[in-house]
Amino acid sequence: MGAMGEERGAQAARARARAVLRVRGRAWAVALLPAAVAVVLLAGGAAGRLAGPAWDAARWAVSGAAAVVLLGAAAVGAVVARARPALTPTVEIAESSAPDLYGMVRDLAARLTVPAPSAIALTPDCDSWLEDRTHRAHRLPGRGPHAAPDAAPVLVIGSPFLWWMRVGELRAVLAPVVAGTGPSAHPDIAAARRFVRGLDAAVALPGRPGLGAVRRLGARPVAAVARTLLRAVGEHAAEMERGVAAAASERARAVDYGLRIVAQEQVGLAYAGWDRLLTRVALPAWRMGRWPSRLDAGVVSALTELSRRDRLAEGFASRLGERPACDLLEEPGLVDEATSLLAARIFHGGPAEPGPGWAPVDWQRYPEEVVDRKWRTEAARLHRVLDRLGARTGPQGPTLTRVLEHFSTAEDGERVAAALVAELSREERAPGRAAPDGAPGSGTGPLVPTAAFEPAAGPLPPAGTPPHGSAPYGSAPSGSAPSSAAAPGTDSSGTAPSRTPPSGAAPAGPPVRGADDLPLLPLQPPRSGRELLADHVLAAVCCAAVDTAGAAPGLDWLDGPVLLVGGDGAGDAGGRRRADVGPPVLALIEDADPEPLRDWLTSVGARPEKPVRLV
Repeated sequence: MGAMGEERGAQAARARARAVLRVRGRAWAVALLPAAVAVVLLAGGAAGRLAGPAWDAARWAVSGAAAVVLLGAAAVGAVVARARPALTPTVEIAESSAPDLYGMVRDLAARLTVPAPSAIALTPDCDSWLEDRTHRAHRLPGRGPHAAPDAAPVLVIGSPFLWWMRVGELRAVLAPVVAGTGPSAHPDIAAARRFVRGLDAAVALPGRPGLGAVRRLGARPVAAVARTLLRAVGEHAAEMERGVAAAASERARAVDYGLRIVAQEQVGLAYAGWDRLLTRVALPAWRMGRWPSRLDAGVVSALTELSRRDRLAEGFASRLGERPACDLLEEPGLVDEATSLLAARIFHGGPAEPGPGWAPVDWQRYPEEVVDRKWRTEAARLHRVLDRLGARTGPQGPTLTRVLEHFSTAEDGERVAAALVAELSREERAPGRAAPDGAPGSGTGPLVPTAAFEPAAGPLPPAGTPPHGSAPYGSAPSGSAPSSAAAPGTDSSGTAPSRTPPSGAAPAGPPVRGADDLPLLPLQPPRSGRELLADHVLAAVCCAAVDTAGAAPGLDWLDGPVLLVGGDGAGDAGGRRRADVGPPVLALIEDADPEPLRDWLTSVGARPEKPVRLV
């Protein structure tokens, strides 16, 4: 049954590929039709059969139209043939830096009796696929030079898979992907894919940066024709890919099929954990001009923490004794750093290299360098806004009492919220400064809800649930990371030994491809002025708790920044997380009622009348 299913899928794919090529042939036939009519008219005139003023006029008109159509068709054909389709942004993995990974993939291809992928690359997402990069003239490793159209596709692997999955699980998940190199080698399917990719690149040509006004004007009619052809082949191309996927899946059934079913559960978990790590942990750091340099290792800690909180996930811990897939890399720390920086570029629009205002941060330093700085920056912004609005200032300077008194006596939350939005916009436009965190319209994305004040996390979404806001193209409580989560070569926080370069130095990691002129893929929608106000008041409360009650900033692997109360002071990870301050803050800014917040401050021992340190 498997062989029959594979053959049916392959036949369906080839039939649809030929349908795509027929559309291409018909397009050329339509383009050549005026020229054929012109040839008939010219031949008739030369033979003396189609003579007279009317035929002469027809010959001139048709010949001119034929010339225009042929020139246009030649231009469209040249653009489609020479177009360079956009590459998925990836971190290239050379065979010398991952011989075991290449060996596993080659062995898998040999078991499936299909060509091995030409190269391997990683992407900061939870997915794996084959990507044809023949226009980049890739070469098959170890097999000498080949013509570009003969090169096998590149295997793109989601980087979180390598850190969370075990070697056997990764092999099982990659089996149907690698099996796709077989159908990809068929001439009709390869030609159809090149044609569709060329059309897609031609459609996007007018929007390419740096094209120039004249070339952009000429690219628009070409894009219009390409868009028409793309609509004509769209259904056939989609069915072709479904046939290829069906054939590859059937071929891979004989390889680790039972393990693949189990591994798919880990795919869903990695997907949910990666999304949570990006939106709750990485995004606040990116907005502070810092990028966590070990995001993939953070996934291990986040999902292991999930196994501690959720009794349904207790079986996950038994997997940690098996060899992790990242062991197949020679330098997992450098690869993690490169993919972490690429993730910041894709989802936040950060610079391509570290430098002033864009420095890497280790997980151990995250509470101090990201959480504490975030709170103090927002508290300082709130006090600046209150100064501009003429709010009364006490003799001791910036205190939480000032905030309490202002919002309990003046119901002008909307006015303060609007002023905060304006302040963020001013900071964004300031010369020589990076866009502030959450600046509306800054292109850096919105503020993340302050995770310190959200309820403790329950189970993550079921396996296979797509993360919210993800683009199609994604801790231990009290800030301490579980040591059992650490992969080989990592420390007790689940991160690789630090190889972080100094600020301003580029990480000496693998090369990145397809990362020029990246389209920004924001993780969350913009926030309202009211949400910004609540976040800034919460930050002021946290600063007061840290400075006057011995609280400390912390990191929760699933929820991001947290406030820890009851430890031994700043930097202590033994405090208890307080997630109950949200309702008192809302009562203050929405109902002008400061009493619930005063009661909360008393419960943690914070003194609102004392000045706090601001950034």
